[in-house]
Amino acid sequence: MVYVPEHFAETDTAAMHGLIRAFPLGTLVTLGAEGIFANHIPFVLDARGGEHGRLLGHVARNNAVWCDHDPDTDSLVVFQSVEAYITPNWYATKRETHEVVPTWNYAVVHAYGRIIVHDDGKWVRSGGHAYEAARGVPTKALENGRRPTAVYRFQSGADRRH
Repeated sequence: MVYVPEHFAETDTAAMHGLIRAFPLGTLVTLGAEGIFANHIPFVLDARGGEHGRLLGHVARNNAVWCDHDPDTDSLVVFQSVEAYITPNWYATKRETHEVVPTWNYAVVHAYGRIIVHDDGKWVRSGGHAYEAARGVPTKALENGRRPTAVYRFQSGADRRH
C-alpha cells in the first residue's frame, strides 16, 4: 500500500481512467514461485468491465508471468504520469520558519486485481489492434494464421485503491 495524504488522494474514477489511457505502459507486479516480479506491459483499459473497469494486456509466451503467478492473490499494476521535484524554496513559509522540507509531486494509479489467463489465439488477436488502429496501415502480424507468440491478455480489475 502506498502512503497518500488524504488531501492528495484521487478518488475520481474518470480521472484515474484518464491517467491510465494517457500513460498505458503499466508495471505489472506479481508474486510467483520464486518471489516478486515486475513486468512493463502496455495495457488497454476497458472501462465497462466491472465496477472499476478491467485492464487488458498480453505478454510473450516465453514470459513466465502468464503461468507463474498466484491466481488467488491480487496483482498490482502501477501507471505513472508526470512527476517533479518540489524545492522548499518555493514555499513562503521557508523564508519565515525554515521548517519545510523538499517533496516530490507525482500522479500515479495503483490498480489491484486477479490475473485471468486466456491461452486463446483468437482472444489474443482480438485485442491486438488497440494501438494499431490509429496508424494508416495497421499491421497484419496478428492475422497471419500462426499460433500467436502472446499467450494471453491480462485481465484484472482496475479497482479499490489508487
